[in-house]
Amino acid sequence: MIQSEYNRASKINDLRECKRMLFQGVGKGHVLDSFETKFNLNSGEVLVRITLATVCGSDLHTYDGRRSSFLPSVLGHEAVGVVEAVGDKVDTTLIGKRVTWTLTDTCGCCKPCTDCVVPQKCENLFKYGHAALEDGSGLNGCFSSHIILREGTHIVVLPDEVPDEYAVPANCALATMVAVIESVSSKTKNVLIQGAGLLGLYGAALLKHRGVENVCVTDIVKERLDQVEKFGARAVHASELEKLPANSFDVVIEVAGVSQIISEGVKLLRPGGMYLWAGMVHDQTPLDILGVDVVKGCITIIGVHNYAAKHLEESVEFLKETHQIFPWGELVSAPLPLENLDDAFALTKERKWHRVSVAVS
Repeated sequence: MIQSEYNRASKINDLRECKRMLFQGVGKGHVLDSFETKFNLNSGEVLVRITLATVCGSDLHTYDGRRSSFLPSVLGHEAVGVVEAVGDKVDTTLIGKRVTWTLTDTCGCCKPCTDCVVPQKCENLFKYGHAALEDGSGLNGCFSSHIILREGTHIVVLPDEVPDEYAVPANCALATMVAVIESVSSKTKNVLIQGAGLLGLYGAALLKHRGVENVCVTDIVKERLDQVEKFGARAVHASELEKLPANSFDVVIEVAGVSQIISEGVKLLRPGGMYLWAGMVHDQTPLDILGVDVVKGCITIIGVHNYAAKHLEESVEFLKETHQIFPWGELVSAPLPLENLDDAFALTKERKWHRVSVAVS
């Protein structure tokens, strides 16, 4: 079917088979919901057939009850797919393209979206994988065969050099780290990243690609440090940090989600250094630092949460530029079937992979 015919068929509400995994609550897991439906897209909406999704840490928080959720709901926000149909005001050349998209939908007209230039803090923010079924189409999470992207969602076409397994976490972990690294000066020479998870590895690769001379990544789990050197950094076990002299780093980046490490990070920063916080996105983050240390150290502290559309664009371009430099394929597991989603969550808990993937269609 040629593209124009495909779009015309979509607009006359062709019947499609869909399936989605409905999260039932803590300890109850998921149930498969299969159905047939006709799509009548609103202006600005885009229908995507999901091909690959991954289980993010925030999905696991919801699954285990550390994060509240609507019940039942379709979880998942990290995914790639193929555009099947578009609503009015959307470029029809998108149809048939392999894409990724921002994990949030923004209004574009509130104060955060305009004056503050932090659209990720939109007053009318909608986040895929964290919504009620009745909010829109009911296809608003990525553990599903299809998803309907809202008008304020930014869509990025994936280049041929970037396969699905490279791109699938880009719209969460990688784009977030691009937003974090944005604040790091081009003159920076020494950076410490606290946390060797996916955020830490992405951060190491981004900094290495930018030419930062010395990037160290630390963690308390030795196994998580095994891949650090492959992504351009030096692995330092947390127990060895005390051997480093004070004022060792121009920038320290927290992506571990543990507030107890902050005082150590402050000690390792040089005068006038910068501390970037991106991992502490939950309530269990009490701080044990002295204001005097921050003031006398002339330290700049910046919190980074989520990202803007430009950061996703930069993420995809980064993957294209480095697809032969860094072993991106080692970060994502072989896919499990969508129907085995609870097994994917169980495998995620084993921490053998930075991301466990699910083949949707």
